[in-house]
Amino acid sequence: MTAKGADGLAALPPLREIIRAHGLNADKRFGQHFLTDPNILERIVRAAGPLDEGTVIEVGPGPGGLTRALLAGGAARLITVEIDPRCVPILEEIAAASDGRLGVHVGDALDLDATTLGPAPRRIVANLPYNVATPLLIGWLAQIAVADGAFAGLTLMFQREVADRLVAKPGVKSYGRLSILTQWLTEPRKLFDLPGGAFTPPPKVASSVVGLTPKRTAPGAAAFRAMERTTAAAFGQRRKMLRQSLKSIGPGALDALAAVDIDPTRRAESLSVEEFARLAAAIGESP
Repeated sequence: MTAKGADGLAALPPLREIIRAHGLNADKRFGQHFLTDPNILERIVRAAGPLDEGTVIEVGPGPGGLTRALLAGGAARLITVEIDPRCVPILEEIAAASDGRLGVHVGDALDLDATTLGPAPRRIVANLPYNVATPLLIGWLAQIAVADGAFAGLTLMFQREVADRLVAKPGVKSYGRLSILTQWLTEPRKLFDLPGGAFTPPPKVASSVVGLTPKRTAPGAAAFRAMERTTAAAFGQRRKMLRQSLKSIGPGALDALAAVDIDPTRRAESLSVEEFARLAAAIGESP
């Protein structure tokens, strides 16, 4: 079945030709590595799930390779968020060929509440800029924590090292704060790795695509703050026993450990996500 507006998109020049025509070079300030392999772009779109309802949000579209793939894949409404003004004319050209399905938002995604973009269900699909990928994810997790149904799903590309942290289990080196926050609020799945040659310029590190499905019930803003506070203290001195690493929270932390029956001589990396959730709830926001 031909996606709506596909004829206009097909008439656009090839992606690499557009990059050359606009003299567009990846800018390290924006953590850019342009994804240009059409087979991988299509694979990401397939992994993102149904796109024909609600809104798809893409952060850091650059010259629009994934943008075009999402539209060709049937996105009913796509909003791109781009901070680099050099890319805006290219995205506007794609918008003109998209039969009204593409909106271009110029600005910093770190300053944006993604839950205000378009109607639900919302899906975020993005080749994330490496230099802001983690703070962007934490911001989206905070939004998931305070609103049921904030996002239907997130399909995101990270450095492989970061992707491994998202799915890490207790007892391994990569398990930490980001692992716990992500697994507490979503069901993360590492989908596939990408070769450097899929990008222009090829990055020096490997990349991976991760799918995140938010859990049904949002725990709320206070619970999220408590979990952030607890994991920050616990992993701030990860090699120390919890009775030492949690001292920065205050005397109530030891009482909380006892209340949820967690041995204070354990280390942060040994606790499961469920144990951290119980501990954070016991600690709360009290001094």
